[in-house]
Parts: sequence; structure tokens; C-alpha cells
Amino acid sequence: MGVSMQTAEMWVERWERQQRRYAVDREERFTVIADVVEHVCAGRPRPLLLDLGCGPGSLSARLARRLPDAEIVAVDMDPVLLELGRTHHPDAAHYVDTVIGADGWTDALGLRRPLDAAVSTTALHYLDEATLLGTYRALAALLRPGGALVNGDHFPPGTTPCAGLTAHVGRRRAERTGCHDHEDWRTWWAQASQEPELADLFAERARRRPPQGVSGAEDLSLDRHTDLLHRAGFGEVTPVWQFGDSRVLVAVRQ
Repeated sequence: MGVSMQTAEMWVERWERQQRRYAVDREERFTVIADVVEHVCAGRPRPLLLDLGCGPGSLSARLARRLPDAEIVAVDMDPVLLELGRTHHPDAAHYVDTVIGADGWTDALGLRRPLDAAVSTTALHYLDEATLLGTYRALAALLRPGGALVNGDHFPPGTTPCAGLTAHVGRRRAERTGCHDHEDWRTWWAQASQEPELADLFAERARRRPPQGVSGAEDLSLDRHTDLLHRAGFGEVTPVWQFGDSRVLVAVRQ
């Protein structure tokens, strides 16, 4: 049995609320990412975009509204989130089930032309540093010259005092906006696992295992990400928006 639109809408809306706890000014971050993509794709008749770690289609849906002529491929490895996206945002993207950074993961995308932009938000930090470098290299190979990777995530500064300061500013901003009044990530997953319509998807989720050797790169500094991107084949790398250590980082393919 598939997931009904009503059920998908409820769980996606709850997902949107709980994610605000973890991405400072999340909606503004989405808007900035769309601004960059719009600029990079100016004059392209049917831009091709890749949404990495798409979850239930939050960023893809916003990009589809901003760039209605774009073709969007949205990638995730979680069967629950992918099905919620396919049901709630069916026209926003073509959803692909694959593990970012795994061997041959780009083959599953079915791309027939170079990408104009790759985007991500609060997703790539789960990759360890070596896998992240390999992913950056794969994306550089998929992007056209002048295409861009646009990544919204936590990029702390390299020095400990400044890292503590930016994290504090971000937390205070979240407190002022009431984001911590929403349920958290763990509560969302615990409650969603009790939804009868999602039972088969949760069973499939339980059968899967995370890639071996993945410890996450949450603590990689902005400078370290910049170095990895340069090594992967990107030319210019710059943050275009920041609040606390939440940033939108843009890397342009040479």
C-alpha cells in the first residue's frame, strides 16, 4: 500500500518544523541557495540541477517554484523520506535512491548532460573526509564549466574561540525565533515509525545499513572544506551568506 497524500503532507510539514531547530534561518538559507542557482543558470533554457541528500524534497520543491523550467534530480538513501517526497512533491523532481559517495553512485543518477548546479542543505556533513573529497571530485566531473555546487550547512571557523562564538550566536538566534519549541529530530522519527502507512518503509529502512567507515565531517572547518573543493577541481570557493556557523558555501567548477 502506498502513502496517501494526506499522510505525506502531515509528516512533511512536521519535518519542516523540526528541521528549523538545526538550520538557523532555514527559509532564508533556502532562498539564498535559490538566488545563487538562479544566477548560475541565467540564460540556460532548461537547467539541470542535482539535489544531494534531498530528504522529503524540501529544497527541490522550493527550487522548482523558483525555476519552473529546471529539471531536478533529487538523491537520498532513506526510503521513508524519499517516498514522502515522491508523494508530497511529485512534480518537483525525479527522486533517486542511492548512497552519496558509494562506489558508482553517480551511475544511478541517469544524467545525460552536464549539471548546471548541484545543491545540498544540512546533508553532506554525514560523509567522512575521504568520502567527502571523492564526492566533491565526482560533482566537479558532473558539472559543466562555470557550474556550481551550492551547499548550505554548518561550516565552523578553524579556531576554537571563534568556533565557540559563532555556535553561540546561532543558538541565540534559534532561541529568539522559537525554533526549539518544535519537536526534535529523534521525536519526529520515533513518532513517524508508529504511522501505519509508513510501516513497510520503516521495515526497509531497518534492513539497510549505513556505509562502513562513515564517521561524519560535522567538525570540518570552512577552510578545510575550501581546500578539499580546490583539490577536487573547483576554482573559486566562497561563502555568500552566514548566520553563526550556518553558511551557504558556493564552489564554481573550473
